[in-house]
Amino acid sequence: MAQAKAKRKYTTKSKKNERPQPGPSGPGTGSGPGQRMLEDMQLHGFSKGTQKNYMDAVRTLANHYQRRASRLTEEQVRDFFLFLVNEKKLASPTIKLYYYGIKFFFEKTLEQEWHIFDVIKAQRKKQLPYVLSQEDIKKILSHVKNPCIRMCLIMNYSCGLRLSEGRNLQVSDIDSSRMVVRVNGKGNKIRYVALPNRSLELLRKYWRNDRPRCSYPWLFPSRIKKDSPISQSSVETAFREALKESGVARKATVHTLRHSYATHLLENGVDIRIIQGALGHRNPKTTAIYAHLTQKTALILTKALNKLMDNL
Repeated sequence: MAQAKAKRKYTTKSKKNERPQPGPSGPGTGSGPGQRMLEDMQLHGFSKGTQKNYMDAVRTLANHYQRRASRLTEEQVRDFFLFLVNEKKLASPTIKLYYYGIKFFFEKTLEQEWHIFDVIKAQRKKQLPYVLSQEDIKKILSHVKNPCIRMCLIMNYSCGLRLSEGRNLQVSDIDSSRMVVRVNGKGNKIRYVALPNRSLELLRKYWRNDRPRCSYPWLFPSRIKKDSPISQSSVETAFREALKESGVARKATVHTLRHSYATHLLENGVDIRIIQGALGHRNPKTTAIYAHLTQKTALILTKALNKLMDNL
Protein backbone atom coordinates (compact mmCIF):
# COMPACT_ATOMS: atom_id res chain seq x y z
CA MET A 1 0.00 0.00 0.00
CA ALA A 2 2.86 2.36 0.90
CA GLN A 3 4.58 1.53 -2.39
CA ALA A 4 1.42 2.31 -4.36
CA LYS A 5 1.21 5.74 -2.69
CA ALA A 6 4.87 6.39 -3.39
CA LYS A 7 4.39 5.66 -7.09
CA ARG A 8 1.21 7.75 -7.32
CA LYS A 9 2.97 10.90 -6.10
CA TYR A 10 5.18 10.85 -9.19
CA THR A 11 2.24 10.75 -11.64
CA THR A 12 1.37 13.98 -13.41
CA LYS A 13 -1.36 14.70 -15.94
CA SER A 14 -0.45 16.17 -19.31
CA LYS A 15 -2.49 19.07 -20.58
CA LYS A 16 -4.46 18.54 -23.77
CA ASN A 17 -2.65 19.30 -27.03
CA GLU A 18 0.56 19.99 -25.10
CA ARG A 19 3.53 18.33 -26.75
CA PRO A 20 5.48 16.40 -24.11
CA GLN A 21 9.14 17.27 -23.70
CA PRO A 22 11.62 14.47 -23.02
CA GLY A 23 12.75 14.54 -19.41
CA PRO A 24 14.86 12.31 -17.17
CA SER A 25 11.81 10.22 -16.39
CA GLY A 26 10.83 10.04 -20.03
CA PRO A 27 8.63 12.19 -22.25
CA GLY A 28 6.54 14.29 -19.97
CA THR A 29 7.52 16.22 -16.90
CA GLY A 30 10.86 17.34 -15.52
CA SER A 31 9.49 16.84 -12.00
CA GLY A 32 8.51 13.56 -10.36
CA PRO A 33 11.05 10.72 -10.55
CA GLY A 34 13.45 12.83 -12.61
CA GLN A 35 13.65 15.52 -9.94
CA ARG A 36 13.85 12.87 -7.25
CA MET A 37 16.77 11.21 -9.05
CA LEU A 38 18.59 14.54 -9.26
CA GLU A 39 18.11 15.07 -5.53
CA ASP A 40 19.24 11.49 -4.79
CA MET A 41 22.43 12.04 -6.77
CA GLN A 42 23.10 15.28 -4.90
CA LEU A 43 22.69 13.42 -1.61
CA HIS A 44 25.13 10.76 -2.88
CA GLY A 45 27.69 13.51 -3.47
CA PHE A 46 27.96 12.96 -7.23
CA SER A 47 29.71 15.66 -9.25
CA LYS A 48 27.66 17.76 -11.66
CA GLY A 49 29.30 15.93 -14.55
CA THR A 50 28.20 12.55 -13.19
CA GLN A 51 24.71 13.87 -12.52
CA LYS A 52 24.40 15.05 -16.11
CA ASN A 53 25.72 11.77 -17.54
CA TYR A 54 23.32 9.68 -15.44
CA MET A 55 20.35 11.90 -16.30
CA ASP A 56 21.25 11.70 -19.99
CA ALA A 57 21.40 7.89 -19.77
CA VAL A 58 17.89 7.67 -18.32
CA ARG A 59 16.62 10.27 -20.80
CA THR A 60 17.99 8.21 -23.71
CA LEU A 61 16.25 5.11 -22.35
CA ALA A 62 12.95 7.00 -22.09
CA ASN A 63 13.27 8.48 -25.57
CA HIS A 64 14.02 5.03 -27.00
CA TYR A 65 10.55 3.89 -25.96
CA GLN A 66 8.90 7.35 -26.10
CA ARG A 67 7.49 6.96 -22.63
CA ARG A 68 8.48 7.76 -19.07
CA ALA A 69 11.34 5.61 -17.84
CA SER A 70 9.49 5.07 -14.55
CA ARG A 71 6.79 3.16 -16.50
CA LEU A 72 9.16 0.78 -18.26
CA THR A 73 9.39 -2.89 -17.41
CA GLU A 74 12.46 -4.92 -16.57
CA GLU A 75 12.15 -6.70 -19.94
CA GLN A 76 12.19 -3.36 -21.76
CA VAL A 77 15.35 -2.30 -19.93
CA ARG A 78 16.92 -5.64 -20.91
CA ASP A 79 15.99 -5.12 -24.57
CA PHE A 80 17.42 -1.59 -24.46
CA PHE A 81 20.85 -2.86 -23.39
CA LEU A 82 20.73 -5.56 -26.08
CA PHE A 83 20.03 -2.74 -28.54
CA LEU A 84 23.09 -0.80 -27.30
CA VAL A 85 25.32 -3.89 -27.59
CA ASN A 86 24.08 -5.52 -30.80
CA GLU A 87 22.80 -2.65 -32.94
CA LYS A 88 24.51 0.50 -31.69
CA LYS A 89 27.69 -1.50 -30.96
CA LEU A 90 28.72 0.98 -28.29
CA ALA A 91 32.09 0.75 -26.60
CA SER A 92 32.27 -0.86 -23.18
CA PRO A 93 32.91 2.41 -21.24
CA THR A 94 29.81 3.99 -22.84
CA ILE A 95 27.63 1.00 -21.97
CA LYS A 96 28.94 1.16 -18.39
CA LEU A 97 27.84 4.79 -18.22
CA TYR A 98 24.32 3.84 -19.31
CA TYR A 99 24.36 0.93 -16.89
CA TYR A 100 25.29 2.94 -13.80
CA GLY A 101 22.90 5.80 -14.62
CA ILE A 102 19.90 3.57 -15.33
CA LYS A 103 20.71 1.25 -12.42
CA PHE A 104 20.84 4.21 -10.04
CA PHE A 105 17.46 5.47 -11.29
CA PHE A 106 15.63 2.17 -10.84
CA GLU A 107 17.38 0.89 -7.70
CA LYS A 108 17.91 4.06 -5.70
CA THR A 109 15.16 6.40 -6.87
CA LEU A 110 12.36 3.92 -7.71
CA GLU A 111 13.57 1.24 -5.26
CA GLN A 112 13.18 -1.53 -7.84
CA GLU A 113 15.23 -4.68 -7.27
CA TRP A 114 15.66 -6.09 -10.75
CA HIS A 115 17.72 -9.13 -11.69
CA ILE A 116 18.77 -7.58 -15.01
CA PHE A 117 21.29 -5.31 -13.27
CA ASP A 118 23.10 -8.40 -11.99
CA VAL A 119 23.21 -9.85 -15.50
CA ILE A 120 24.59 -6.86 -17.41
CA LYS A 121 28.35 -6.73 -17.46
CA ALA A 122 30.27 -4.61 -19.92
CA GLN A 123 33.50 -6.35 -20.85
CA ARG A 124 36.27 -3.79 -20.97
CA LYS A 125 39.25 -4.40 -23.18
CA LYS A 126 42.49 -4.19 -21.25
CA GLN A 127 44.34 -1.39 -23.01
CA LEU A 128 47.48 0.37 -21.89
CA PRO A 129 47.20 4.15 -22.12
CA TYR A 130 49.32 6.11 -24.57
CA VAL A 131 52.26 8.04 -23.14
CA LEU A 132 54.07 11.04 -24.61
CA SER A 133 57.77 11.72 -24.15
CA GLN A 134 58.83 14.98 -22.51
CA GLU A 135 60.09 16.20 -25.88
CA ASP A 136 56.73 15.47 -27.51
CA ILE A 137 54.86 17.31 -24.75
CA LYS A 138 57.12 20.35 -25.09
CA LYS A 139 56.57 20.34 -28.86
CA ILE A 140 52.78 20.07 -28.56
CA LEU A 141 52.49 22.80 -25.92
CA SER A 142 54.59 25.15 -28.06
CA HIS A 143 51.84 25.00 -30.70
CA VAL A 144 49.00 25.96 -28.32
CA LYS A 145 48.24 29.53 -29.32
CA ASN A 146 45.90 30.56 -26.50
CA PRO A 147 48.09 31.40 -23.43
CA CYS A 148 45.27 30.63 -21.00
CA ILE A 149 44.75 27.14 -22.45
CA ARG A 150 48.52 26.56 -22.70
CA MET A 151 48.95 27.32 -18.99
CA CYS A 152 46.01 25.08 -18.14
CA LEU A 153 47.62 22.21 -20.08
CA ILE A 154 50.97 22.86 -18.38
CA MET A 155 49.24 22.48 -15.00
CA ASN A 156 47.51 19.31 -16.18
CA TYR A 157 50.88 17.75 -17.03
CA SER A 158 53.07 19.15 -14.23
CA CYS A 159 50.53 18.26 -11.52
CA GLY A 160 48.97 15.14 -13.07
CA LEU A 161 45.48 16.63 -13.20
CA ARG A 162 42.35 15.47 -14.95
CA LEU A 163 41.00 17.98 -17.46
CA SER A 164 38.11 18.94 -15.18
CA GLU A 165 40.50 19.40 -12.24
CA GLY A 166 42.84 21.64 -14.20
CA ARG A 167 40.29 23.95 -15.78
CA ASN A 168 38.41 24.34 -12.48
CA LEU A 169 41.45 25.47 -10.51
CA GLN A 170 40.90 28.65 -8.51
CA VAL A 171 43.46 31.31 -7.66
CA SER A 172 43.26 30.35 -3.98
CA ASP A 173 44.20 26.74 -4.83
CA ILE A 174 47.81 27.76 -5.54
CA ASP A 175 49.79 27.73 -2.29
CA SER A 176 53.22 29.10 -3.20
CA SER A 177 54.43 29.13 0.41
CA ARG A 178 54.04 25.36 0.70
CA MET A 179 54.52 24.74 -3.05
CA VAL A 180 51.35 22.69 -3.35
CA VAL A 181 48.13 22.86 -5.36
CA ARG A 182 44.75 22.12 -3.81
CA VAL A 183 42.79 19.88 -6.18
CA ASN A 184 39.07 19.23 -6.06
CA GLY A 185 38.98 15.72 -7.54
CA LYS A 186 36.41 13.09 -8.42
CA GLY A 187 33.49 12.97 -6.01
CA ASN A 188 34.61 16.32 -4.54
CA LYS A 189 37.56 14.62 -2.86
CA ILE A 190 40.26 17.14 -1.97
CA ARG A 191 43.94 16.30 -2.40
CA TYR A 192 47.16 18.28 -2.47
CA VAL A 193 49.80 17.81 -5.17
CA ALA A 194 53.32 19.18 -5.46
CA LEU A 195 53.78 22.40 -7.44
CA PRO A 196 57.05 22.40 -9.44
CA ASN A 197 59.16 25.57 -9.30
CA ARG A 198 59.01 26.00 -13.06
CA SER A 199 55.21 25.75 -13.04
CA LEU A 200 55.03 28.50 -10.42
CA GLU A 201 57.30 30.71 -12.53
CA LEU A 202 55.09 30.19 -15.57
CA LEU A 203 51.95 30.80 -13.51
CA ARG A 204 53.30 34.15 -12.30
CA LYS A 205 54.21 35.15 -15.83
CA TYR A 206 50.75 34.09 -17.03
CA TRP A 207 49.13 36.05 -14.20
CA ARG A 208 51.02 39.24 -15.10
CA ASN A 209 50.65 39.09 -18.86
CA ASP A 210 47.91 36.78 -20.07
CA ARG A 211 45.18 36.00 -17.54
CA PRO A 212 41.86 37.62 -18.55
CA ARG A 213 41.11 40.45 -16.15
CA CYS A 214 38.11 39.59 -14.01
CA SER A 215 37.11 39.42 -10.37
CA TYR A 216 36.03 35.79 -10.51
CA PRO A 217 38.09 33.14 -8.68
CA TRP A 218 38.96 30.94 -11.67
CA LEU A 219 42.63 30.65 -12.51
CA PHE A 220 41.64 30.02 -16.12
CA PRO A 221 38.44 32.03 -16.69
CA SER A 222 36.46 31.81 -19.88
CA ARG A 223 36.76 34.81 -22.17
CA ILE A 224 33.14 34.35 -23.23
CA LYS A 225 31.56 33.63 -19.84
CA LYS A 226 33.74 35.38 -17.27
CA ASP A 227 31.82 33.83 -14.37
CA SER A 228 32.83 30.34 -15.58
CA PRO A 229 36.14 28.55 -16.04
CA ILE A 230 37.44 27.85 -19.52
CA SER A 231 35.30 25.21 -21.22
CA GLN A 232 36.28 21.59 -21.64
CA SER A 233 35.66 21.71 -25.40
CA SER A 234 37.96 24.74 -25.80
CA VAL A 235 40.86 22.94 -24.11
CA GLU A 236 40.27 19.70 -26.03
CA THR A 237 40.03 21.49 -29.39
CA ALA A 238 43.20 23.51 -28.75
CA PHE A 239 45.10 20.33 -27.79
CA ARG A 240 43.93 18.46 -30.91
CA GLU A 241 44.99 21.33 -33.16
CA ALA A 242 48.38 21.65 -31.44
CA LEU A 243 48.96 17.89 -31.69
CA LYS A 244 48.27 18.01 -35.42
CA GLU A 245 50.47 21.06 -36.02
CA SER A 246 53.33 19.64 -33.94
CA GLY A 247 53.69 16.60 -36.18
CA VAL A 248 53.81 14.26 -33.18
CA ALA A 249 52.55 10.97 -34.57
CA ARG A 250 50.78 9.76 -31.46
CA LYS A 251 47.19 9.08 -30.49
CA ALA A 252 46.85 11.52 -27.63
CA THR A 253 44.26 13.53 -25.74
CA VAL A 254 44.47 15.97 -22.86
CA HIS A 255 44.22 13.00 -20.50
CA THR A 256 47.42 11.59 -22.04
CA LEU A 257 49.27 14.35 -20.19
CA ARG A 258 48.15 12.81 -16.90
CA HIS A 259 49.29 9.33 -18.00
CA SER A 260 52.62 10.80 -19.08
CA TYR A 261 53.05 12.58 -15.73
CA ALA A 262 52.66 9.31 -13.81
CA THR A 263 54.93 7.36 -16.15
CA HIS A 264 57.69 9.99 -16.11
CA LEU A 265 57.63 10.15 -12.30
CA LEU A 266 57.91 6.37 -12.10
CA GLU A 267 60.85 6.42 -14.53
CA ASN A 268 62.55 8.94 -12.26
CA GLY A 269 62.33 6.66 -9.24
CA VAL A 270 59.26 8.07 -7.45
CA ASP A 271 57.53 5.42 -5.32
CA ILE A 272 54.31 4.21 -6.92
CA ARG A 273 52.39 4.82 -3.67
CA ILE A 274 53.34 8.50 -3.79
CA ILE A 275 52.16 8.65 -7.41
CA GLN A 276 48.90 6.99 -6.36
CA GLY A 277 48.25 9.78 -3.86
CA ALA A 278 49.16 12.49 -6.37
CA LEU A 279 46.74 11.07 -8.94
CA GLY A 280 43.94 10.62 -6.40
CA HIS A 281 43.61 6.89 -7.07
CA ARG A 282 41.84 4.91 -4.38
CA ASN A 283 42.87 1.54 -5.80
CA PRO A 284 46.63 0.90 -6.13
CA LYS A 285 45.90 -1.42 -9.07
CA THR A 286 44.82 1.63 -11.08
CA THR A 287 48.23 3.22 -10.59
CA ALA A 288 50.15 -0.05 -11.07
CA ILE A 289 49.37 0.02 -14.80
CA TYR A 290 52.07 2.68 -15.26
CA ALA A 291 54.75 0.21 -14.24
CA HIS A 292 54.19 -1.45 -17.64
CA LEU A 293 54.79 1.78 -19.52
CA THR A 294 58.19 2.95 -18.36
CA GLN A 295 61.32 2.70 -20.46
CA LYS A 296 63.25 1.59 -17.39
CA THR A 297 60.87 -1.35 -16.92
CA ALA A 298 61.46 -2.38 -20.52
CA LEU A 299 65.24 -2.01 -20.06
CA ILE A 300 65.28 -4.15 -16.91
CA LEU A 301 63.23 -6.82 -18.67
CA THR A 302 65.47 -6.76 -21.75
CA LYS A 303 68.62 -7.12 -19.65
CA ALA A 304 67.13 -10.05 -17.74
CA LEU A 305 66.02 -11.78 -20.94
CA ASN A 306 69.42 -11.25 -22.57
CA LYS A 307 71.08 -12.82 -19.55
CA LEU A 308 68.76 -15.82 -19.73
CA MET A 309 69.41 -16.26 -23.45
CA ASP A 310 73.19 -16.04 -22.97
CA ASN A 311 73.05 -19.30 -21.04
CA LEU A 312 71.34 -21.21 -23.81
